[in-house]
Amino acid sequence: MTLAERGKVGLFGIGLAAYWPQFKGLKRRLEGYQRVVNGHLDKFCDVVDAGLVDSAPAAAAAGALFSREGVELVICYVGTYATSSQVLPAVQQVGAPVLILNLQPVSALNYPKTDTGEWLANCCSCCVPEIACAFARSRIDFQVVTGVLGVERGRFREAPPSHPDSQRAWQEIESWVRAASVVSQLKRSRIGFLGQTYPGMLDMYSDFTQHTAQLGTHIEVLEMCDLAQRLPKASERAVAAKRREALAIFDVSEDSPSDPLARAPKPAQMEWACRVAVALDRLVADFDLHGLAYYYRGLAGNEYERLGAGLILGCSLLTARGIPASGEGDLKNCQAMKILDLLGCGGSYTEFYAMDFDEDFLLMGHDGPFHLGIAEGKPILRGLGLYHGKRGYGVSVEAHVKLGPVTLLALTQTADGSLKLLVSEGESIPGAMLQIGNTNSRIKFQCGMTNFVNRWCSEGPTHHCSLGVGHVLPVVRRIGSLLKLPYVEVA
Repeated sequence: MTLAERGKVGLFGIGLAAYWPQFKGLKRRLEGYQRVVNGHLDKFCDVVDAGLVDSAPAAAAAGALFSREGVELVICYVGTYATSSQVLPAVQQVGAPVLILNLQPVSALNYPKTDTGEWLANCCSCCVPEIACAFARSRIDFQVVTGVLGVERGRFREAPPSHPDSQRAWQEIESWVRAASVVSQLKRSRIGFLGQTYPGMLDMYSDFTQHTAQLGTHIEVLEMCDLAQRLPKASERAVAAKRREALAIFDVSEDSPSDPLARAPKPAQMEWACRVAVALDRLVADFDLHGLAYYYRGLAGNEYERLGAGLILGCSLLTARGIPASGEGDLKNCQAMKILDLLGCGGSYTEFYAMDFDEDFLLMGHDGPFHLGIAEGKPILRGLGLYHGKRGYGVSVEAHVKLGPVTLLALTQTADGSLKLLVSEGESIPGAMLQIGNTNSRIKFQCGMTNFVNRWCSEGPTHHCSLGVGHVLPVVRRIGSLLKLPYVEVA
């Protein structure tokens, strides 16, 4: 499984220059608190620190620094009161979302023993409404995280603070940083659309301009001839290396005991799948792709039908490399897979397969690619005599996701034309699986299988979704907020 990349954030603290000569040591103390903030942020992102800003020119310089560095999120740490005029310039020119940290150093003041200087060192909440007003009127996207920084005067902790309001705040901060990083990377992504959408599947038809406008991704329209052109370049040495790679990852099946169509792959099928996988690698490199939605029907065993039938192995290998491949031309699901992969969760191509009312779980899977990084055990290569509902035959992948917590993410579309995120959490549980050359996993939901199916379908989903490991609902919630998309949690 690919690891989630560290985001890049811009950090600046704020205070009022008029305070420094009046209260000795206050500025140095607030700079110490900011170092604590920087230290915590550095554990999960790269920090561009503009220091303590106490004037409008210093704010403008901070904004210029953040613009040069291309930060994905600007974090304003409120050390003490500052006027909004010396905060706004730091974020206006950057064009990134803003997170205001309203983190009081201590959980409560010792009121009888607190002088004015001590109060000002804990006076972060005073200007947050003022800053929020300036940002709102300037149409700057911002969020506020309120909590406890968890420091004592003169003693700055390196370890995560123990106060529950501090732990909660830092969990929020981390999820916002991760969300901003995903959104930034999504906007820089190039998704290939190879071939066509499976005919008649109305849920999957996509407007490419809509995807660029609402998600920022570039959609590269590809022809099957673009892939076919790269087949002759698949040298025997490269094909042999791809075969070795596949055999190191997969077990090669014997004939299925339950399905006469699922048999041990024939040598010619393996050679073709590996040759197509090499051509796919070159296609991805030549067009600088970060994802791929693909399907081609073909006719009467022609070249493009054979190409389409040979894609599953190569697309599974691409997905494991962080280049999600979504079959049947489902571009929306490719985007959902990309989001989960950027979060380090995998993100595998799946749909509802069967309902088990006796054990109360939903069987989920698909014919086609699988995210090999989230497999429970070693995935299997099977030869299929035919692909159900599709033309052709060849090598397919059989696997199921790791046991434990999972997240389902779908990207669908509303009647008024907006893309919409659906997310739910469940658990991958052990048990017997289908041996038909398809992926399949047993997923259990806290609300019960029938309730989940009814609630999920009531939101108008596409029939595909992305299945990833771990529970990341809070981060996905913030991704939806940053993208300004309708968002529903199904529980």
